[in-house]
Order: sequence, then structure tokens, then C-alpha cells
Amino acid sequence: MKPRGLGMSYYAVGVLTVAYVLSFIDRTILALLVAPIRADLGISDTQLSLLHGLAFAIFYTTLGIPIALLADRLNRRNIIAAGIAVWSLATAVCGLTRSFAQLFLARVAVGVGEAALSPAAYSMIADLFPRERLGRALGIYNVGAFAGAGLAFLIGGAVIAAVAQAGAVHLPVLGEVRNWQLVFFIVGLPGLLVALWVLTLAEPARRVEASTDGLSSRLAACLGHMRQHWQAYATHLVGFTLIGLVFNATLAWMPTHLIRNHGLATADAAFGVGMALLVMGSAGVMAGGLLTDRLDSRGPGDGALKVGLLSACLSLPLAAACTLMPNATLTLGLYAGLVFATTLPFGAAAAAIQVITPTGMRATASAIYLFLLNLVGLGAGPTLVAMTTDFLFADDLAVGRSVALVGTLAALPAIGLFLWGLPHYRKIANAGQGSKRGE
Repeated sequence: MKPRGLGMSYYAVGVLTVAYVLSFIDRTILALLVAPIRADLGISDTQLSLLHGLAFAIFYTTLGIPIALLADRLNRRNIIAAGIAVWSLATAVCGLTRSFAQLFLARVAVGVGEAALSPAAYSMIADLFPRERLGRALGIYNVGAFAGAGLAFLIGGAVIAAVAQAGAVHLPVLGEVRNWQLVFFIVGLPGLLVALWVLTLAEPARRVEASTDGLSSRLAACLGHMRQHWQAYATHLVGFTLIGLVFNATLAWMPTHLIRNHGLATADAAFGVGMALLVMGSAGVMAGGLLTDRLDSRGPGDGALKVGLLSACLSLPLAAACTLMPNATLTLGLYAGLVFATTLPFGAAAAAIQVITPTGMRATASAIYLFLLNLVGLGAGPTLVAMTTDFLFADDLAVGRSVALVGTLAALPAIGLFLWGLPHYRKIANAGQGSKRGE
């Protein structure tokens, strides 16, 4: 690959990363608007949790696979641009809603739009870079997840505070707009410009022509390949998903733990968590991508899983201890370390699925991975913590102990799984099953 071509490839990754940052801001902003939405719509905590979790996560995860099947056949750039436009408009529409049902449907549309991004982006990036640079490129892209989540806390909190000072706003045609509705407009509408920006990218050529088989037959082919190499895929899918569970379970309840047990104000808790995500999350995913490339350049092609093993080993003591500290300073310090540890493998996991999956199946395999990661991480992780607090400890102040217990019980089996699966993954990676490519 010529230097100029590599420069354009990194430019494309930069554009896709901006889109990923935007997606996390749009999906996360709801968590900062709980009080005004409840007050204006007259809904319960349970209904709000459905808006935050079920409405987004179920459709985001289930639609990822069929959209990825299309991405293995159709123009990926156009699919991504369309998805950005859909979720950006849907976020803005959240600001027009006047009832729980309307807001639920708008959140569903946000999940539908965001489902189009990552599987198609992974596939594009894998065609833009040689294998020895793939972990680094996907690491850059995955920085968007944690930069976006951090910015959602930092910038979102600042926007909400600024808008709150203005009171009700009157807009042409729309009339009176509440503060929380205006926030949705502010964070949603700029995404339409990003969608147009993505359309300026060139669709990369596939190394092998996309299959002309039907969607069901291509899904069957991908599942058949996974079944044939089940040890490698089971290690990848379950191992990295368990690490994702540690990350999401801790993130969901860390602000509450800081507020309940250490007396922090909501703004201070949001700032501490946001900075940890922005700085240590971005550093972790970049370091994991670089380490994967370095290990693969020197070793037997199992760098991604070794990074996963390292992440699980580091996460175990940090998850067990960070919410049991006697003060907020120590808690946030260990939490920053845990964010770094749990984000190390995100770029590595994305690269790993490309390496062991044949061209023409990569977007589909990526969607299956993201399906498990998001369904378990966004759904099961926070819920397990809540159930442990309510039914095992039966004490709201025990949320820190619940986080520690769930994190420990997820990280421990991940270590054993990676140790067991390393030779199986190494075998298929070195056999050239996936995305090896030269300069």
C-alpha cells in the first residue's frame, strides 16, 4: 500500500471515529436527563429504565446482524451515512415527544440507526489496512466509544446546566420547548452534517467480491464457519463479552455509588466518571490496539487474545477493590485503572474477529460479536448489579459491594477461558482463515 493511500485510510478512520463519538453522545445523554423527563412526562423509574435500556439495546443488537449481512454485499459507506442520519434525526425527535410511548419509539429509532455503524465500519477498515496495522486502526476507531461516553458526561452536563438557566424556550413552529427537549436538539442535529461528511469517503474495494447469495444463506455460511472453529470463536465471543460486562456494570453504577456512599454531588460524580472514560478509556483502547500489533509482529498470531488475557488479569483485582475503598479519591483512582484495563481489548477484539473470519463474512461475524457484547453488557451487567443490591444485600448502600461481586465473577472465568482458547485461536489465525493481507 502506498503512503498516500495509507494516509487516506487513516483519514477515513478519523471520520468514522467522529461518527462513533457522536453515537455514544446521542445514546448516553438520556442518563443525564432523568429528573426533568420524569417530571414532564409523569413516568416512573421503571419506564425510564426501559427508555434507556430496552428501547435502545434490543433493537440495536438484533438489527445489527441483518444490517451487517447487507454490509457484506452493498455499499458500506452509504449504509453508515444512512444510519447516522437516522439516529441523529431520531435523537432530535426525542425533543419533540410528549409522552412515554412517543419517546420510546424515538429511542428505538436511535438504536436502529446506530446498529448500522460498527459492523460496516469494521469491514471497511479491514479493507483499508494491511493486517499488521489493523489492530492500530481499529483501536483508533474504538477510541470513539470511550471519548463519546466521557464527553456525554462532561459536555452533556455542561449543556444541561447552561440550558437550565434559560427556562422554557419558544421556537418558531414548535412553540414552547422544555430544557430537556432542547438538549436533544443540540446533540442530535449536528449528526446530519457528519452523515454528509461520511458520503465524501470512497468505498474501499473488497479483496474478494461480495457474495451474491441470499441473506439467509450467507448467515448460515458464517455460522457454519464459526461452528467449525467453535473453540476459537467461543473464546473470543464469551471472553471479550465478559470483560465488556465488567466495564458496563461498573460504569452504570459508579456515579450512584459515589453519590450514595461518598456524598459526592451529581455534577462531581459525573465529572470524575467522565474524565476516567475520556482519558483512561481512550488510552486503554489505543494501547490495546498497539500492543496487539506488536505481539502479532513478533509472535504466533495470537496477540489479540493475549491482550484479552492481560485485560482480564488486570481487571480482576481492580473490579474487586475499587468500589470498596474508604473515600471517593481512592475509588476514582482505582476506577480509572479499571477503565484502562477493561478497554484494553476493545480494539484487539475487533481486530481478532477479522483475522479468523473469511472475507465476505466479516461484517456478519462482527455483528454477532457486537450482539453478544451489547446484549450482555448493556442489559445483563447493570441488571445483575441491581438484582444483587436488591435481593442479595437488600440495602441501597450495598451497591458498591454488588459492583465488586459482579465484576469479580465476570473477570475470573474470562481469565480461564482465554488461557484455554489461546492455542485454538492461534491455529486458525495462522492457517490464513481470515484477513491476512500484504502491502
